[in-house]
Amino acid sequence: MDTAAALWGAVVASGIYHGVNPGMGWPLAVSAALMDRSRASLYKALAALAGGHLLAMTAILLPFSALLVLVEWQREIRIAAACLVIALGLYLLINRRHPRFLARVPPTRLALWSFLVAMAHGAGLMLVPIYLGICRTIETDPGHAAASSLMTGNAGIALTVATAHTLAMALSGGLIAAGVYHWLGLRFLSRSWFNLDLVWAVSLILVGGISLGFVW
Repeated sequence: MDTAAALWGAVVASGIYHGVNPGMGWPLAVSAALMDRSRASLYKALAALAGGHLLAMTAILLPFSALLVLVEWQREIRIAAACLVIALGLYLLINRRHPRFLARVPPTRLALWSFLVAMAHGAGLMLVPIYLGICRTIETDPGHAAASSLMTGNAGIALTVATAHTLAMALSGGLIAAGVYHWLGLRFLSRSWFNLDLVWAVSLILVGGISLGFVW
């Protein structure tokens, strides 16, 4: 139970981290509200960003729920997923440039932008080793561990992980966006912009490394 609690805590913590990171879009929500001079625009933009992020998390996690049907290959799957996360972290550490195609997505399509950013930055891949560990902590009755029921259970966990992560992301990013919009203003946003790309790349490597340690 302690391991499972720690893994669920990691799901929420990574969501908070994604929400705080300005690269995941909360400054765009502030910008939209300031331009429209409407509080409603702030929350509409935040909802669109959360929707795109949730879709990206689900799109990454659901295929792994199907792979876990191959129980005899579960260890290899977890090792491959951890190595993939580490490789992406190393790539982002070397290549600091943001994908150019993201700049071509119009601000009015925030949900699409959020989905593409989460996919491009490997936000969903960070959750994969955590998700696989959660699945590992859940005991299944060998007499009822048919492939179909196992897949259904893992898909449910995948959706729960994606939802919990996105809620944490939306709440933390939303609180910052609301604070900037209501009290700090655009001047704070322009002077206090911070970029967590380096920390993001290192965190991917750490998550993958910790996951490999658990497997071994």
